[in-house]
Amino acid sequence: MNCRVLFAALLAALAGVSAVPPGLAADAAQAGPDDVVVATVNGAKIYRSDVEESIAGLPERYGKMPPRARFQLVVNSLIDSKLVAAEARREGLHETAAVKRRLARIEEQILERSLLVRRITEGTSEEALQERYRALVEKTDGKKELHARHILVETVTEANKVIAEIKKGGDFAALAKRSSIGPSAPNGGDLGYFVRGDMLARFADAAFALADGEITEKPVRTQYGWHVIKAIARRDAVPSSFAATVDKLREELSREIGVGVMKGLRAGAVIERFNPDGSPLEADAKSD
Repeated sequence: MNCRVLFAALLAALAGVSAVPPGLAADAAQAGPDDVVVATVNGAKIYRSDVEESIAGLPERYGKMPPRARFQLVVNSLIDSKLVAAEARREGLHETAAVKRRLARIEEQILERSLLVRRITEGTSEEALQERYRALVEKTDGKKELHARHILVETVTEANKVIAEIKKGGDFAALAKRSSIGPSAPNGGDLGYFVRGDMLARFADAAFALADGEITEKPVRTQYGWHVIKAIARRDAVPSSFAATVDKLREELSREIGVGVMKGLRAGAVIERFNPDGSPLEADAKSD
């Protein structure tokens, strides 16, 4: 399995790791002097950090509630959880094989997230981000940026029709708003300024080959579909400030660290996989 696919969902949540995930934030808060007990249930303590963690995981609609009412709602929910969990233990459910398996899986998930948070936090220090920014500046130095628009459609036939309409005098931006399936469609296909490395190679090669004001004579195919591209203007590339790019840099570095952790662990592990019925996988299936 591709490590990038494996970690896509998890690293999306960890990309902005400067804000520690709620569960881990609660753990840190509970150990600190500022955390307080907000309720007890037969002597078992519920901390303010427990409530804050639960509030952070509530659906968006609960954000409209008055803060005090939301706080009390969550406290009551945690009280109920304590009571039910205690009763489950009294009945011995925590000793059943099914519950033990689920608890072990939850423990693994918490440990997985904790390790990634630690590695990403260590790897996205201010110094590391500044170094990443310096590399970006060096990469940009001396290069040109192109301002372009594009129209993305699903088939080459549609793309050729768009090109024909433009040649007859059709307005590119209006056609993009009407026909493009790309996210830039509402802006008339406007992609702003970009350097060659920002785009897929085939798209960038076609775009930078155009003269200012020129459109592609033939549709350009990428993994997203068929593009009709219009070059607008060029300028010397000027990197954005560190403050303007730090969030993006942190996200990119976080993803790379997460993927690197997984690749390293997999490389040193003996992994066996089986079919749903427990039979051995075919040789090529094992490498997926």
